[in-house]
Amino acid sequence: MGRTKKVGTTGRFGVRYGTRAKVKLRAVEAEQRKAHVCPVCKRPVLKRVAAGIWECRKCGAKIAGGAYRPGV
Repeated sequence: MGRTKKVGTTGRFGVRYGTRAKVKLRAVEAEQRKAHVCPVCKRPVLKRVAAGIWECRKCGAKIAGGAYRPGV
């Protein structure tokens, strides 16, 4: 099942789980995958390592935060 502009990353679920659940998941995944600003070096290079663990690709700092956003 390919992705389209309308469904984005939730296209992998096909017709399962309903529209509302997939719209909410798409918003959460977009927020999770975007570049976040590192509080140590102030560069937008923070990436999610695991649930609640964020790591800066530039300075190597590891930060505990929310599951989907580091500043929660």
